[in-house]
Amino acid sequence: MEKWKQVTFRNRMIMIFLISSLLPFICLGWISFYTIDSILDNKVESALQSNLKQDLLILENTLNNLNHVSQQLAYGGGMIRMLEQLEQEQEPYERARLLTEIKSDLNVLTFSNPNVGLLMYYYPEMDEIQFENFRVREDFDPDKLPVMASYPEMTYYGPHKSYNGSINQYVFSTMRKINVIGQDVYLYMETGRNALETLFAPQSQIQQEGNRRLLILDDQGRIAFSEKPEDYPVNAIFPGDLEQASSGYDKDFFWNREVSNQGWSIVSVLPEQELNKERNQWIIQIVGFFLVFLLLSVLFAWLLWKMVYRPLDKFNREIKSLIRSDSKDSMEVTRIPEFDYLLLQIRSMKVKIWELYADIEQKEKRRADLEVEKMLYQINPHFLMNTLDTVHWLAVMNGQKEIDKLVLSLNKLLYYNLGKLGETSTIGDEITALKEYMQLQQIRYDFAFDVDVDVDENAMSLPSPRFILQPLVENALYHGVSDDGYIHVDIKVKEQLEITIQDDGVGMSEETIQRLLEDDEVESQKVGLGIGMRYVKRMLKSNYGDQATLRIKSEKGKGTIVFLSFPITGGEETA
Repeated sequence: MEKWKQVTFRNRMIMIFLISSLLPFICLGWISFYTIDSILDNKVESALQSNLKQDLLILENTLNNLNHVSQQLAYGGGMIRMLEQLEQEQEPYERARLLTEIKSDLNVLTFSNPNVGLLMYYYPEMDEIQFENFRVREDFDPDKLPVMASYPEMTYYGPHKSYNGSINQYVFSTMRKINVIGQDVYLYMETGRNALETLFAPQSQIQQEGNRRLLILDDQGRIAFSEKPEDYPVNAIFPGDLEQASSGYDKDFFWNREVSNQGWSIVSVLPEQELNKERNQWIIQIVGFFLVFLLLSVLFAWLLWKMVYRPLDKFNREIKSLIRSDSKDSMEVTRIPEFDYLLLQIRSMKVKIWELYADIEQKEKRRADLEVEKMLYQINPHFLMNTLDTVHWLAVMNGQKEIDKLVLSLNKLLYYNLGKLGETSTIGDEITALKEYMQLQQIRYDFAFDVDVDVDENAMSLPSPRFILQPLVENALYHGVSDDGYIHVDIKVKEQLEITIQDDGVGMSEETIQRLLEDDEVESQKVGLGIGMRYVKRMLKSNYGDQATLRIKSEKGKGTIVFLSFPITGGEETA
């Protein structure tokens, strides 16, 4: 995760784009490969199995034809009878007639069955052949022929080279024992010319690479014929598990097997690379498409990065220019509406920021001037308080109790009111200052009005903004209460601190109330109502925001009620 956090936006964007682009393609490719692989396997294996069945059918039909012909010659009464007569006949003319008749019958049988090739009778005791229909090679030896299946009276051979001296082809052959009295005679037959062209290709094609090869196994699983003798030699046991499966893999070959009704079997072997040839071609095509798609994805990712990263670079330059007030306004655009709009907003923000900087700088200068002015103004109040303190002691020394009381109350009130606004104040402090103020007013004007302060004991220690009660009571004195009137101050603790200041004065109109609550500049040059109400509103806003409430209820001739509430705790201290 930490390494990912250090990857740049450009690299992240390229990686995410490549993943989002290539992942569906990879998934689709994998699913396609799995599907195509299954289809190809089924297609190739089914084709091989189908061809092998066809080959077996052809071979079985051919051998069945030989078997049928041999049965006619072995069990037909006429041919056996003529052979027995020939064996017993001594008269030359009659022997010649029988020989001619036997050969004529054999020729008729041969010509009527084009799938029958060389045909002859073999006498193993004398190692002689008779009644052959074609010239026989001198090296005839049935013991050297590859046996496919052997039965008591008949044996199937081959494929092997034909003993027909006029052809040079591979043939299948059979040898059947003939029941002739007095001696052992065997009928030897071969398949005819081109009878197995569809099964075995010419020798020149057999040696070509990438073709199917055929093996013929006897009923014991021994190889009787092999088109791939270097890997599957004749007379060797076929290495495949013939008992458990009809197809499988051996070495670098895929093999299929079909078993005949006589027990021998035919096996096709195909190089594995030939089996996978079509699949490999498909994989090469997919890889090619993938590489092209990858290059296109990288190109589009680069274009996307260029389209996004260059505008970001412009944003970076614009943001850096914020710290330089003398930087020139750039008019560069990205030609992308969304980015151009953001650039315009940043440039507009930069202008406003520097305007704010200038305004703050101007205010700081004014603040410094005000600090000096404040120090000058603080000299007079302190001098006044020191002077009042001197008057207080002179009054005490001369026995002027009224003057002493007046000066002491004034000194305490000035000390409280001139304190720093940020200092902590409580409701108790406010009540004390309010009482000092009311005492001064009563001494000064000799009023007979009554001020009733009702405070919840739990509220005395609660925090309060400084100098918040006196302005409201002062407003009631100057603008509402007559000489014999009253002012009631009520402070209660509920969910908030609630302060109510009620008088029985002349009251005010609704327009005046709205002007006091909403207009900060009302009667700003007057002492009392305008300045006092404006100060209270600002103190509440500064300390409590929208959590504080100030309401005024009044009727002409019926007095005024000022309702004030703010949170018991919290709020920011006034700066």
